[in-house]
Amino acid sequence: MPRFSIIVPAHQAHAYLPECLESVLTQSFTDFELIAVDDGSADACGGLFADAAASDRRVTVLRLEEPGGPGPARNAGVLHARGGYVLFLDSDDALAPGALQAIADRLEDTAEPDVLVFDHERTFWYGRVDRGGSSGLLGQRDPQVFRAQDRPALLRLPAVAWNKAYRREFLLRHQLRFPSGAYEGVPFTWRTLLTAEAVTVLDRVCVQHRRRRNGGLLAEAPRRHFDVFAQYDRVFAFLGEHRHLARWRPVLYRRMSDHLTSLILAPGRLPRTSRSEFFRRSGKQCARHRDAAGRTGFRHLLLRLGARRTFRLAWAAGGLRRRLRSAARAVHGTLVRAYYRVQARRRLDPGLAVFTAPGEGGYAGDPAALEAAARRLIPGLRTTWVATADQAAGLPRGVRRLQPGSAAHLRALARAAFLVTSGDIEPRPRKRPGQTVVQTHRGTPLGREGLDLGAPPLAGLGTDFTELLARIDDWDYSLSANRHATLARERAYPGRYTTLEYGAPRNDVLHQATADDVARIRAELGVPPGVVAVLYAPAERPYLQGRPPRLDLARLAHALGPGYVILDGSAPSGTHRSAARLCLAADALVTDYAPLMFDFANLDRPIVIHADDWETYRATQGTYFDLTSAPPGPVVRDLPALVRLFHGGGWRSAAGAELRAAFRARFCPYDDGHAAERVVRAVFLDGAGLAPVVPLEQRRPAPAPAAAPRVVRPAESLRSARSSV
Repeated sequence: MPRFSIIVPAHQAHAYLPECLESVLTQSFTDFELIAVDDGSADACGGLFADAAASDRRVTVLRLEEPGGPGPARNAGVLHARGGYVLFLDSDDALAPGALQAIADRLEDTAEPDVLVFDHERTFWYGRVDRGGSSGLLGQRDPQVFRAQDRPALLRLPAVAWNKAYRREFLLRHQLRFPSGAYEGVPFTWRTLLTAEAVTVLDRVCVQHRRRRNGGLLAEAPRRHFDVFAQYDRVFAFLGEHRHLARWRPVLYRRMSDHLTSLILAPGRLPRTSRSEFFRRSGKQCARHRDAAGRTGFRHLLLRLGARRTFRLAWAAGGLRRRLRSAARAVHGTLVRAYYRVQARRRLDPGLAVFTAPGEGGYAGDPAALEAAARRLIPGLRTTWVATADQAAGLPRGVRRLQPGSAAHLRALARAAFLVTSGDIEPRPRKRPGQTVVQTHRGTPLGREGLDLGAPPLAGLGTDFTELLARIDDWDYSLSANRHATLARERAYPGRYTTLEYGAPRNDVLHQATADDVARIRAELGVPPGVVAVLYAPAERPYLQGRPPRLDLARLAHALGPGYVILDGSAPSGTHRSAARLCLAADALVTDYAPLMFDFANLDRPIVIHADDWETYRATQGTYFDLTSAPPGPVVRDLPALVRLFHGGGWRSAAGAELRAAFRARFCPYDDGHAAERVVRAVFLDGAGLAPVVPLEQRRPAPAPAAAPRVVRPAESLRSARSSV
């Protein structure tokens, strides 16, 4: 029996069907069957299904003689399904890379629930992509498995079939079937979620839902929008048949009112000739179920009363308010630009430098290291740091804080002789003659950056490459830690700047800290004496926006046992003053593809690569080299293997040390504790007194924490730890 049955109904969608089928058949998880249902389609869908079945035994094709819509087509697929779980996928949508593996892992972790709800992203025909609107509703918090009544907010998610995995036995036992007509997902979703005894969530984008410019069931037959009334009647009837569900009636009424209102207000959704009729029908629908109304908003009341003219006036008034707010923002932007232009007419201040590290949580990264070195080496230089009030606590004494967007901020951008940043400078100033812009970046690149993001299918979506090129043209210097970073970034960011291949300034502290510093930081972070501190740092993934860390740190800590403590490098910026503190405190680093591995390698401490989705990451983000063939230490693919590696001592083996030495030589050739000074002298002092690089064999990075006793467990304890993973 396959793990999954994936049902794909198709009708008049042959232009999108190849991409849909490929997204399923190329998944890294392969234990599934694909049931392709040709819903009486007159185009090439049937032939495309037949070709797929001929080339892949996992594909089964069903042919319906007359088109019945997606609901009956899905029902036919369920009757032929053999998998433990059923997933539905529309023929113009696609599974995200690695989705099936993530779903399978989550189902196993949560003991095979009835329903798993996952997230999606919308891809619009004109190129825009956004998250499916879960707004935190899919947070994986305790209890991990629940009933809908314990998390009713899930009913606010789109009432569609394709954002869930359903246990097939659960569907059959409760005879959960789709009705005919459009909006068939409404009654199916409500019946499913309110019937399920065990529901869980997966905060990950698993489906890429296409918003087509034209075509689709509702575009071909716009009168089918009127099917929505019967679908909500079915849900109210279901609640009426199950008295214990009566408390959901007000929730359903509000959901229905919101849905009908959105259909009325959505531009171009309803045919112009049908709008009046649809409004009247909506009013009657709300009046028929008004006993379930409870407290409703003004628009819902107008809808129920059939007051179409007043409804339109209220909507127009809301539009006016939105336009006024937009106009106010435009006026503010005009004033900002005008103030900047006035300040830009004044002389540049040669003794003023602006530093910023956008997205790094305040005073952090290479800009912070350069600011400290410039303040120390250049008497009379006034340094300023762009930071919000929440980030002010980390600023050293003597550094002036600039509130983003303030008059002082704009004035400094216009007049400072030096602008140093690790990201984009906002609001983007027009660079003045004589200003020097230093781009530090954010670590050594593994995943592709800049113009190279145009190649992978997902990573570059939403990138304004024209704006990117304009920003590159403002750079005078680009920092690089090694030859690999230089070659990658000079291609990804083509420009006339000078590359300073001097090392990573943020890593100077890793060579300057003492044993006392390490002990103090471990105490401040709450690391008990004599334990192994494991730092976990995951990489950002464009296909997992907002998702928690891939490793369940609570399970990892439990499986490793009392001899270990986990330092969470995935915590929001600002939780710790800098990543360097976590590195100094850690005995070992566990990461997937985070740039922090290149920094941590300076300490010559063990690094373990947890590459559970390397193929997916490489396909979607694109990478500059194959990390698994040239890693800084052992590579594991799952949590049990990671636990065994630590319990068996393999995390600090001689083979791992050899890998780490080669990695360090390749990526840390200039990180000797003096990189910031070299950059400051090159930029601010025209290269005067530039210090030579300390040879790798002569460097003495911060000493490792006092050796923790090796954790050796009896065989029975080890078996118990493995079984808990």
